[in-house]
Amino acid sequence: MYARDVSAYAAIQARVRAMYSTLLNAQAWGELCDASSYDELIEALKQTAYRPYLEDVTESQLTPRRAIFQVKRRLADTYRTIIRLAPANTRVVFTQLYRHFEIDNLKAVLRGMVTGASWEQVLYVLFPLGSVTVLPARRMMEAGTIEAAVELLRGTPYYGILTHSMERYTAEQNLFPLEVALDLHYWRTLWRDANRLPGHDRTQALRVVGALVDLNNLMWAIRYRVYYQCSEEEIINYTLPFGYRVQDEDIRSIAAGADIAQIVTRLYPQLTSMDALLQQPQHGLPELERQLQRHVAAQCRTAFTGYPFHVSMPLGYLILTEWEIQDLTVVIEAKSAHMSTEQFASQLLMSCSAG
Repeated sequence: MYARDVSAYAAIQARVRAMYSTLLNAQAWGELCDASSYDELIEALKQTAYRPYLEDVTESQLTPRRAIFQVKRRLADTYRTIIRLAPANTRVVFTQLYRHFEIDNLKAVLRGMVTGASWEQVLYVLFPLGSVTVLPARRMMEAGTIEAAVELLRGTPYYGILTHSMERYTAEQNLFPLEVALDLHYWRTLWRDANRLPGHDRTQALRVVGALVDLNNLMWAIRYRVYYQCSEEEIINYTLPFGYRVQDEDIRSIAAGADIAQIVTRLYPQLTSMDALLQQPQHGLPELERQLQRHVAAQCRTAFTGYPFHVSMPLGYLILTEWEIQDLTVVIEAKSAHMSTEQFASQLLMSCSAG
Protein backbone atom coordinates (compact mmCIF):
# COMPACT_ATOMS: atom_id res chain seq x y z
CA MET A 1 0.00 0.00 0.00
CA TYR A 2 2.74 2.46 1.00
CA ALA A 3 4.73 1.95 -2.22
CA ARG A 4 1.62 2.87 -4.23
CA ASP A 5 1.06 5.90 -1.96
CA VAL A 6 4.62 7.15 -2.50
CA SER A 7 4.30 6.79 -6.25
CA ALA A 8 0.91 8.53 -6.39
CA TYR A 9 1.82 11.40 -4.07
CA ALA A 10 5.51 12.01 -4.88
CA ALA A 11 4.90 15.04 -7.11
CA ILE A 12 2.03 16.64 -5.23
CA GLN A 13 3.53 16.31 -1.74
CA ALA A 14 6.73 18.06 -2.85
CA ARG A 15 4.73 20.86 -4.46
CA VAL A 16 2.43 21.26 -1.46
CA ARG A 17 5.37 21.39 0.96
CA ALA A 18 6.88 24.18 -1.14
CA MET A 19 3.57 26.09 -1.12
CA TYR A 20 3.13 25.47 2.61
CA SER A 21 6.42 27.29 3.23
CA THR A 22 4.92 30.44 1.67
CA LEU A 23 2.08 30.73 4.18
CA LEU A 24 2.39 33.94 6.15
CA ASN A 25 4.47 33.49 9.29
CA ALA A 26 4.20 35.35 12.59
CA GLN A 27 6.60 38.08 11.49
CA ALA A 28 4.65 38.75 8.29
CA TRP A 29 1.38 38.89 10.22
CA GLY A 30 2.94 41.33 12.65
CA GLU A 31 3.98 43.65 9.82
CA LEU A 32 0.54 43.48 8.24
CA CYS A 33 -1.30 44.12 11.49
CA ASP A 34 1.06 46.96 12.44
CA ALA A 35 0.68 48.76 9.10
CA SER A 36 -0.34 52.35 9.80
CA SER A 37 -2.65 52.63 6.80
CA TYR A 38 -4.32 50.68 4.03
CA ASP A 39 -1.62 51.77 1.55
CA GLU A 40 1.13 50.61 3.91
CA LEU A 41 -0.68 47.30 4.35
CA ILE A 42 -0.77 46.74 0.60
CA GLU A 43 2.95 47.51 0.32
CA ALA A 44 3.68 45.00 3.10
CA LEU A 45 1.48 42.40 1.41
CA LYS A 46 3.42 42.91 -1.82
CA GLN A 47 6.48 41.53 -0.02
CA THR A 48 4.74 38.15 0.30
CA ALA A 49 3.58 35.42 -2.06
CA TYR A 50 0.54 37.58 -2.88
CA ARG A 51 2.70 40.11 -4.76
CA PRO A 52 1.90 38.92 -8.34
CA TYR A 53 -1.83 39.15 -7.67
CA LEU A 54 -1.67 42.67 -6.28
CA GLU A 55 0.61 43.96 -9.02
CA ASP A 56 -1.79 42.63 -11.62
CA VAL A 57 -3.93 45.78 -11.29
CA THR A 58 -3.11 49.48 -11.09
CA GLU A 59 -2.92 51.27 -7.74
CA SER A 60 -6.04 53.29 -8.56
CA GLN A 61 -7.99 50.08 -9.16
CA LEU A 62 -6.78 48.41 -5.96
CA THR A 63 -9.69 49.33 -3.73
CA PRO A 64 -10.16 47.20 -0.60
CA ARG A 65 -12.85 45.13 -2.34
CA ARG A 66 -10.61 44.59 -5.37
CA ALA A 67 -7.61 43.75 -3.17
CA ILE A 68 -9.61 41.01 -1.45
CA PHE A 69 -10.70 39.69 -4.84
CA GLN A 70 -7.07 39.67 -6.03
CA VAL A 71 -5.69 37.72 -3.06
CA LYS A 72 -8.47 35.15 -3.52
CA ARG A 73 -7.11 34.52 -7.01
CA ARG A 74 -4.08 32.91 -5.39
CA LEU A 75 -6.32 30.36 -3.69
CA ALA A 76 -8.12 29.69 -6.98
CA ASP A 77 -4.77 29.03 -8.69
CA THR A 78 -3.71 26.79 -5.79
CA TYR A 79 -6.85 24.68 -6.11
CA ARG A 80 -6.36 24.25 -9.82
CA THR A 81 -2.74 23.17 -9.27
CA ILE A 82 -3.63 20.63 -6.60
CA ILE A 83 -6.56 19.20 -8.55
CA ARG A 84 -4.26 18.76 -11.56
CA LEU A 85 -1.50 17.04 -9.56
CA ALA A 86 -3.71 14.94 -7.28
CA PRO A 87 -3.99 11.17 -7.84
CA ALA A 88 -6.90 10.60 -10.21
CA ASN A 89 -9.11 8.79 -7.71
CA THR A 90 -8.89 11.66 -5.19
CA ARG A 91 -9.66 14.56 -7.54
CA VAL A 92 -13.39 14.28 -6.92
CA VAL A 93 -12.83 15.27 -3.27
CA PHE A 94 -10.65 18.28 -4.11
CA THR A 95 -13.10 19.34 -6.82
CA GLN A 96 -16.06 19.10 -4.45
CA LEU A 97 -14.19 21.01 -1.75
CA TYR A 98 -13.55 23.73 -4.35
CA ARG A 99 -17.26 23.86 -5.17
CA HIS A 100 -18.10 25.53 -1.88
CA PHE A 101 -16.85 28.75 -3.47
CA GLU A 102 -19.35 28.22 -6.27
CA ILE A 103 -22.08 27.75 -3.65
CA ASP A 104 -20.98 31.01 -2.01
CA ASN A 105 -21.06 32.76 -5.38
CA LEU A 106 -24.55 31.44 -6.07
CA LYS A 107 -25.76 32.71 -2.71
CA ALA A 108 -24.11 36.09 -3.32
CA VAL A 109 -25.88 36.43 -6.68
CA LEU A 110 -29.27 35.57 -5.15
CA ARG A 111 -28.70 37.99 -2.27
CA GLY A 112 -27.62 40.67 -4.71
CA MET A 113 -30.85 40.22 -6.62
CA VAL A 114 -32.97 40.47 -3.47
CA THR A 115 -31.20 43.65 -2.33
CA GLY A 116 -31.30 45.24 -5.78
CA ALA A 117 -27.53 45.36 -6.18
CA SER A 118 -26.00 45.93 -9.60
CA TRP A 119 -23.68 43.47 -11.33
CA GLU A 120 -20.78 45.85 -10.73
CA GLN A 121 -21.51 45.80 -6.99
CA VAL A 122 -21.60 42.01 -6.87
CA LEU A 123 -18.75 41.18 -9.28
CA TYR A 124 -15.82 41.62 -6.89
CA VAL A 125 -17.68 39.99 -4.01
CA LEU A 126 -17.63 36.73 -5.97
CA PHE A 127 -14.83 34.21 -5.64
CA PRO A 128 -12.70 34.32 -8.82
CA LEU A 129 -13.54 30.90 -10.25
CA GLY A 130 -12.91 32.12 -13.80
CA SER A 131 -14.09 29.64 -16.42
CA VAL A 132 -14.26 26.82 -13.85
CA THR A 133 -17.89 27.46 -12.97
CA VAL A 134 -21.33 26.49 -14.24
CA LEU A 135 -22.97 29.67 -12.93
CA PRO A 136 -24.15 32.23 -15.50
CA ALA A 137 -23.76 34.81 -12.72
CA ARG A 138 -24.24 37.99 -14.72
CA ARG A 139 -27.22 36.62 -16.66
CA MET A 140 -28.78 35.55 -13.36
CA MET A 141 -28.33 39.05 -11.93
CA GLU A 142 -30.04 40.49 -14.98
CA ALA A 143 -32.88 37.92 -15.00
CA GLY A 144 -35.17 40.11 -12.93
CA THR A 145 -36.63 37.52 -10.55
CA ILE A 146 -35.29 34.67 -8.42
CA GLU A 147 -37.51 32.26 -10.35
CA ALA A 148 -36.05 33.37 -13.68
CA ALA A 149 -32.52 33.22 -12.29
CA VAL A 150 -33.02 29.65 -11.05
CA GLU A 151 -34.39 28.66 -14.47
CA LEU A 152 -31.02 29.69 -15.96
CA LEU A 153 -29.41 26.96 -13.84
CA ARG A 154 -31.25 24.18 -15.69
CA GLY A 155 -28.69 21.52 -16.59
CA THR A 156 -26.43 22.31 -13.61
CA PRO A 157 -26.26 20.42 -10.28
CA TYR A 158 -28.02 23.33 -8.58
CA TYR A 159 -31.23 23.42 -10.56
CA GLY A 160 -32.89 20.44 -8.90
CA ILE A 161 -31.77 21.50 -5.42
CA LEU A 162 -33.26 24.97 -5.79
CA THR A 163 -36.45 24.02 -7.59
CA HIS A 164 -37.35 21.67 -4.71
CA SER A 165 -37.20 24.66 -2.35
CA MET A 166 -38.84 27.25 -4.58
CA GLU A 167 -42.35 26.67 -3.25
CA ARG A 168 -41.27 27.64 0.24
CA TYR A 169 -39.26 30.60 -1.10
CA THR A 170 -42.31 31.83 -3.02
CA ALA A 171 -44.50 31.57 0.08
CA GLU A 172 -42.03 33.22 2.47
CA GLN A 173 -40.02 35.48 0.11
CA ASN A 174 -36.92 34.49 2.08
CA LEU A 175 -33.72 33.00 0.66
CA PHE A 176 -33.15 30.87 3.78
CA PRO A 177 -34.69 27.62 2.43
CA LEU A 178 -32.70 27.92 -0.80
CA GLU A 179 -29.43 28.53 1.04
CA VAL A 180 -29.99 25.69 3.52
CA ALA A 181 -30.76 23.28 0.68
CA LEU A 182 -27.54 24.26 -1.12
CA ASP A 183 -25.41 23.90 2.02
CA LEU A 184 -26.82 20.53 3.05
CA HIS A 185 -26.43 19.07 -0.44
CA TYR A 186 -22.85 20.35 -0.65
CA TRP A 187 -21.74 18.75 2.62
CA ARG A 188 -23.59 15.48 1.95
CA THR A 189 -21.77 15.22 -1.37
CA LEU A 190 -18.35 16.01 0.09
CA TRP A 191 -18.87 13.45 2.89
CA ARG A 192 -19.97 10.84 0.35
CA ASP A 193 -16.97 11.49 -1.91
CA ALA A 194 -14.52 11.25 1.00
CA ASN A 195 -16.11 7.97 2.13
CA ARG A 196 -15.67 6.50 -1.34
CA LEU A 197 -11.89 6.91 -1.34
CA PRO A 198 -9.93 3.67 -0.93
CA GLY A 199 -7.98 2.57 2.15
CA HIS A 200 -5.58 5.03 3.78
CA ASP A 201 -6.85 7.98 1.73
CA ARG A 202 -10.37 7.43 3.04
CA THR A 203 -9.15 7.46 6.65
CA GLN A 204 -7.07 10.60 6.14
CA ALA A 205 -9.72 12.45 4.10
CA LEU A 206 -12.40 11.79 6.70
CA ARG A 207 -10.18 13.26 9.42
CA VAL A 208 -10.02 16.58 7.55
CA VAL A 209 -13.42 16.60 5.85
CA GLY A 210 -15.00 15.26 9.03
CA ALA A 211 -13.50 18.08 11.09
CA LEU A 212 -15.07 20.61 8.70
CA VAL A 213 -18.43 18.81 8.73
CA ASP A 214 -18.39 18.78 12.54
CA LEU A 215 -17.52 22.47 12.75
CA ASN A 216 -20.28 23.55 10.39
CA ASN A 217 -22.93 21.19 11.71
CA LEU A 218 -22.30 22.09 15.35
CA MET A 219 -22.37 25.83 14.65
CA TRP A 220 -25.53 25.49 12.55
CA ALA A 221 -27.34 23.67 15.36
CA ILE A 222 -26.25 26.18 17.99
CA ARG A 223 -27.11 29.23 15.84
CA TYR A 224 -30.51 27.85 14.85
CA ARG A 225 -31.37 27.36 18.49
CA VAL A 226 -29.73 30.45 20.06
CA TYR A 227 -30.14 33.09 17.34
CA TYR A 228 -33.29 31.96 15.55
CA GLN A 229 -35.16 29.98 18.22
CA CYS A 230 -35.91 27.23 15.69
CA SER A 231 -37.98 24.29 16.83
CA GLU A 232 -36.40 20.90 17.56
CA GLU A 233 -37.80 19.53 14.30
CA GLU A 234 -36.48 22.49 12.29
CA ILE A 235 -32.97 22.17 13.74
CA ILE A 236 -32.88 18.46 12.89
CA ASN A 237 -34.10 19.18 9.36
CA TYR A 238 -31.54 21.97 8.83
CA THR A 239 -28.50 19.96 9.95
CA LEU A 240 -26.64 16.80 8.92
CA PRO A 241 -27.33 13.38 10.48
CA PHE A 242 -23.64 12.33 10.42
CA GLY A 243 -20.23 13.53 11.47
CA TYR A 244 -16.72 12.54 12.50
CA ARG A 245 -16.66 13.58 16.14
CA VAL A 246 -20.02 15.37 16.37
CA GLN A 247 -22.63 12.67 15.99
CA ASP A 248 -26.34 12.82 15.17
CA GLU A 249 -27.26 12.33 18.83
CA ASP A 250 -25.21 15.42 19.77
CA ILE A 251 -27.10 17.55 17.26
CA ARG A 252 -30.41 16.10 18.40
CA SER A 253 -29.53 16.85 22.03
CA ILE A 254 -28.86 20.49 21.16
CA ALA A 255 -32.12 20.60 19.22
CA ALA A 256 -33.98 19.17 22.22
CA GLY A 257 -32.67 21.88 24.56
CA ALA A 258 -29.70 20.18 26.26
CA ASP A 259 -26.92 22.24 27.82
CA ILE A 260 -24.83 23.43 24.86
CA ALA A 261 -21.72 24.24 26.91
CA GLN A 262 -21.62 20.72 28.35
CA ILE A 263 -21.96 19.14 24.90
CA VAL A 264 -19.23 21.31 23.36
CA THR A 265 -16.89 20.75 26.31
CA ARG A 266 -17.36 16.99 26.08
CA LEU A 267 -16.68 17.00 22.34
CA TYR A 268 -13.80 19.50 22.49
CA PRO A 269 -12.30 19.47 26.01
CA GLN A 270 -9.41 21.67 24.88
CA LEU A 271 -11.73 24.63 24.19
CA THR A 272 -12.14 27.20 26.93
CA SER A 273 -14.78 29.40 28.58
CA MET A 274 -17.80 27.71 27.00
CA ASP A 275 -20.27 28.92 29.65
CA ALA A 276 -19.06 32.52 29.37
CA LEU A 277 -19.15 32.45 25.56
CA LEU A 278 -22.68 31.15 25.44
CA GLN A 279 -23.94 33.69 27.97
CA GLN A 280 -23.20 36.45 25.43
CA PRO A 281 -24.00 34.73 22.13
CA GLN A 282 -23.63 37.78 19.87
CA HIS A 283 -19.93 37.88 20.72
CA GLY A 284 -19.51 34.38 22.11
CA LEU A 285 -20.67 32.28 19.17
CA PRO A 286 -18.27 33.89 16.66
CA GLU A 287 -15.46 33.28 19.16
CA LEU A 288 -16.56 29.66 19.60
CA GLU A 289 -16.43 29.22 15.84
CA ARG A 290 -12.91 30.72 15.75
CA GLN A 291 -11.78 28.33 18.50
CA LEU A 292 -13.14 25.41 16.50
CA GLN A 293 -11.42 26.68 13.35
CA ARG A 294 -8.12 26.99 15.21
CA HIS A 295 -8.55 23.41 16.35
CA VAL A 296 -9.05 22.30 12.73
CA ALA A 297 -6.09 24.45 11.60
CA ALA A 298 -3.84 22.74 14.16
CA GLN A 299 -5.04 19.37 12.87
CA CYS A 300 -4.28 20.43 9.28
CA ARG A 301 -0.72 21.28 10.30
CA THR A 302 -0.15 17.81 11.74
CA ALA A 303 -0.44 16.44 8.19
CA PHE A 304 2.97 18.05 7.53
CA THR A 305 4.74 16.35 10.45
CA GLY A 306 4.02 12.66 9.83
CA TYR A 307 3.88 10.28 6.91
CA PRO A 308 3.31 12.64 3.96
CA PHE A 309 2.02 10.44 1.15
CA HIS A 310 -1.72 10.78 1.59
CA VAL A 311 -4.62 13.06 0.81
CA SER A 312 -4.75 15.02 4.08
CA MET A 313 -1.61 17.06 3.35
CA PRO A 314 -3.03 18.87 0.27
CA LEU A 315 -6.47 19.04 1.90
CA GLY A 316 -4.98 20.61 5.00
CA TYR A 317 -2.96 23.10 2.97
CA LEU A 318 -6.05 24.25 1.05
CA ILE A 319 -7.94 24.87 4.29
CA LEU A 320 -5.02 26.76 5.86
CA THR A 321 -4.70 28.94 2.76
CA GLU A 322 -8.42 29.68 2.70
CA TRP A 323 -8.38 30.74 6.35
CA GLU A 324 -5.25 32.81 5.79
CA ILE A 325 -7.19 34.72 3.13
CA GLN A 326 -10.15 34.99 5.52
CA ASP A 327 -7.80 36.74 7.95
CA LEU A 328 -6.37 38.94 5.20
CA THR A 329 -9.92 39.99 4.38
CA VAL A 330 -10.41 41.10 7.99
CA VAL A 331 -7.12 43.03 8.00
CA ILE A 332 -7.74 44.72 4.63
CA GLU A 333 -11.22 45.82 5.66
CA ALA A 334 -9.99 46.96 9.08
CA LYS A 335 -7.10 49.01 7.71
CA SER A 336 -9.33 50.62 5.08
CA ALA A 337 -11.68 51.62 7.94
CA HIS A 338 -8.74 53.03 9.98
CA MET A 339 -9.25 50.53 12.80
CA SER A 340 -6.52 49.88 15.34
CA THR A 341 -5.04 46.41 15.71
CA GLU A 342 -6.76 46.02 19.08
CA GLN A 343 -10.13 46.47 17.40
CA PHE A 344 -9.77 43.53 15.01
CA ALA A 345 -7.03 41.22 16.34
CA SER A 346 -9.48 38.97 18.20
CA GLN A 347 -11.22 38.15 14.88
CA LEU A 348 -8.11 36.62 13.35
CA LEU A 349 -7.41 32.89 13.06
CA MET A 350 -4.09 32.17 11.43
CA SER A 351 -2.03 34.90 13.01
CA CYS A 352 -3.01 33.46 16.38
CA SER A 353 -1.90 29.96 15.42
CA ALA A 354 0.84 30.59 12.84
CA GLY A 355 4.09 28.79 13.26
